[in-house]
Amino acid sequence: MVTTAETPNPAVRVDNVSVTYRTTFEKVPTFKSALRRLGRGKREVHEVQALTDVSFQVDHGKSIGVIGSNGAGKSTLMRTIAGILPPSTGRIEVHGRVSTLLALGVGFNRKLSGRENVVLGGLAAGMTRDELDERYEEIAEFAGLGEFIDMPMMTYSSGMYSRLAFSVAVHLNPDILLIDEALSTGDAKFKQKAARRMREVAENAGTMFLVSHSMRSIKKLCSECIWLHKGEVKMQGEPEEVIAAYSKFLEVGEDVFSLEDM
Repeated sequence: MVTTAETPNPAVRVDNVSVTYRTTFEKVPTFKSALRRLGRGKREVHEVQALTDVSFQVDHGKSIGVIGSNGAGKSTLMRTIAGILPPSTGRIEVHGRVSTLLALGVGFNRKLSGRENVVLGGLAAGMTRDELDERYEEIAEFAGLGEFIDMPMMTYSSGMYSRLAFSVAVHLNPDILLIDEALSTGDAKFKQKAARRMREVAENAGTMFLVSHSMRSIKKLCSECIWLHKGEVKMQGEPEEVIAAYSKFLEVGEDVFSLEDM
């Protein structure tokens, strides 16, 4: 197992972070209890431990792949780093401007045009009007929407919507870019262009987190990898090593897998 040595001023430091969701659901009553309660179900509170005592740090300029099965806590971790979801316990330090691709196009107004939403998205991310004027043409050209840029976004296909959201996020010149499965959007040509742009972000001393089920993307785009399992960090290290261990885990199953096998 490989861990990252601590540095005095990392881009992101996660210290003993846990996230617990509290949800309520209605328990289906039996016929007898339903008669007593006039047919009403009983509401119960259920706690879900999404992250448990997660700790790691990422230095400036690193590109980190985050892997794990569905429900492992990957998206919860990204939302917590982004400041969208507060940790239940523990602490997160983030040094730099963050741009997110966690849920593509969140905050866009579908009644407004693509052009107007570029302005809204940029201002919401902290850009000035001068910065937006400088980068607007580049954002629009990258999205490749043509005349649709001036049409209401309610007329967009899901692919067009996602392409514009991606273009806005990666052209903010962020210090830290958080991406959750963004490469799954768009056609093959756009995916290649998106991958090139993400490499540029990482190479320009930016820090990037990429959540993906594509091991090929993780290997090509990331310098480190974190494997989450049931809300805990199972392993952190070189992408080839972590992916090999994760692949072995998927083949043999949890019952017969141990960290001693690595």
